[in-house]
Amino acid sequence: MDESVAADDAPSGKRSIAAATRADGVLQVRRPGTEWLHTGWHGGLTVADAAYNVTVPEGWAPSDIGTDVDERLATASFTDEGPVLLTGVEMSHVRGANCGPVTAYATVGISNPAVLPADPAGGSLPSASVGDDEESTTTGTANLVVVTDRSLAAGALANLVAVAAEAKTATLLAETGFPGTTSDAITVGHDPTGETARYSGSATRVGAATRACVREAVTASLHSRYEDGDADRPQCLADAAYGVSTDVRADVFAVPSDRR
Repeated sequence: MDESVAADDAPSGKRSIAAATRADGVLQVRRPGTEWLHTGWHGGLTVADAAYNVTVPEGWAPSDIGTDVDERLATASFTDEGPVLLTGVEMSHVRGANCGPVTAYATVGISNPAVLPADPAGGSLPSASVGDDEESTTTGTANLVVVTDRSLAAGALANLVAVAAEAKTATLLAETGFPGTTSDAITVGHDPTGETARYSGSATRVGAATRACVREAVTASLHSRYEDGDADRPQCLADAAYGVSTDVRADVFAVPSDRR
């Protein structure tokens, strides 16, 4: 199945900042010359014409992630290089949202919730090996691709990840009681040739638009994934097939005010 949304032809009638195409379990979000900051597999800062969100099967554990991802992109006939998010959620559940200078796309599954109790009894840190194979156990995942047509200062681009993550967390808490999953990831992009925006906090135009887009896209994808009170949707950590609760306590200390 191949579905496309042109940058100026979104279903809502609002202009999308980046065109989206979905085919063979792959979402391509395309805007030429975009600078992306990517928190997922092979993350970092890069300039590319597209970013991707790719569905992988349960138990996915390839010996070479890069080769496997390349094959999936090729099968979907996508040739542009760019950052790649990975998820166990089917791309039929991807949802996009537009608001002002921002477009966001989300896929949401909560089979592997990550719980953070406010007053835990105490516990221990995971062993060094736990989490090393996180990408191979991508069972659920809340993935976001956020794009703005503004040219963001370096700090504003980095902060946009925090703004998107905050909006995702607030939305998931309201909808599910979980702040996120063990494998959530975010890709944010901006146009280096666009109108300059020095800041991207919640009170700015870019930040507020990002919050709105993430809220709507996350909610819509979640409802698509778990339609009609799907019994597969965990109501608490004990219901989840996978998941963690951070029960370890940290040592709090005061910082001296005088220099010695």
